[in-house]
Amino acid sequence: MNEKTFYEFFAGGGMARLGLGSQWHCLFANDFDRTKAAAYRENWGHEHFRDDDINDLSPSDLSGCADLAWASFPCQDLSLAGNALGLGTATDQTRSGAFWAFWSLMEGLAKEKRGPKTIVLENVYGALTANQGQDFSVICRCLSLAGYRFGAVILDAVEFLPQSRPRMFLVAVRGDIQISERLLAYGPVGALHPKAMVTAMARLAEVDQARWVWWKVPSASAKRSSLMELLEPDHVVSWHDDATSSKLINMMSALNRQKLQRMVASGQRSVGTIYKRTRVEGGHRVQRAELRDDGVAGCLRTPGGGSSRQFVIVVDKSVIRTRLLTAREAARLMGLPDTYRLPSRYNEAYHLAGDGLAVPVVAHLAQHVIGPILDESLAVSSLAA
Repeated sequence: MNEKTFYEFFAGGGMARLGLGSQWHCLFANDFDRTKAAAYRENWGHEHFRDDDINDLSPSDLSGCADLAWASFPCQDLSLAGNALGLGTATDQTRSGAFWAFWSLMEGLAKEKRGPKTIVLENVYGALTANQGQDFSVICRCLSLAGYRFGAVILDAVEFLPQSRPRMFLVAVRGDIQISERLLAYGPVGALHPKAMVTAMARLAEVDQARWVWWKVPSASAKRSSLMELLEPDHVVSWHDDATSSKLINMMSALNRQKLQRMVASGQRSVGTIYKRTRVEGGHRVQRAELRDDGVAGCLRTPGGGSSRQFVIVVDKSVIRTRLLTAREAARLMGLPDTYRLPSRYNEAYHLAGDGLAVPVVAHLAQHVIGPILDESLAVSSLAA
């Protein structure tokens, strides 16, 4: 298999790079967050990495002609946890509006006849509906005008890891690259293309709909690890005292207390996770501890406040203990190996994981969509030569 090349924008700690694997060669990567940049360099070295703001980059900073441009642009304005401001415009950007700076680079490369063969834009599920769906339509219009064919899929990390983390992957292919029929579905397929995506596609202008494709992505074949398998040994972690654990339990609603009682009644060691959430009950805002007892962690978030940190709850017969999810456990929930070097500070390490990509999902998409497109393109070029 020939080595493929890529640019990695908004790279974080390099999780797209890790997912793509050793058959891919990085030509350029960037992130302006100093902590993430330090982690990237610590794990991948300095070569090809720039910690500049993407708005300060130009096509001349990007070497070669990449097979893939990967961009996980900021999601704060597109997620339900954000403020739903959307992309903004090219001159009045929100944080997610950094897309415009990325797209300016793509347009510059195209003018130099260096446009990437494929582009992947990764974001939260809410990217489909943000700003009444207008943001998604604008992104698709950009791809369409640049001559790309494109389509989106929703892939959930829960297929590969014990973490619920649905994400949108918009995969675009340059117009001169042939797409094999075996990679395409005849229409929307189940969880890959949920109702929100079908609606988002229907909102597109007819000229953009004509460039839309429905990607076919198989389900995960390997059995995922369990949450219990990813936890660190009891003796190396810091447990809450009884008063703190009791406080968390007392914050549970009746429904969540029932879940806890079922864990106790099982008589076996069982593991769950807890998030603190603010809910409106009887017209009042109440902070609740919400328990997940299905062996799957909730979606990791960045630790902007206490409520965004996830807790572990372990029930061993009648003994109930709680603690914070460790940074290494958060990394494992993203598919990072234990050899991956995390920032030394808890919040920074947790933020790196919570704001990153699930590595096995990237690997799956590369194996079943991006890689085959590029391999077949190379085969066609070789035959033509």
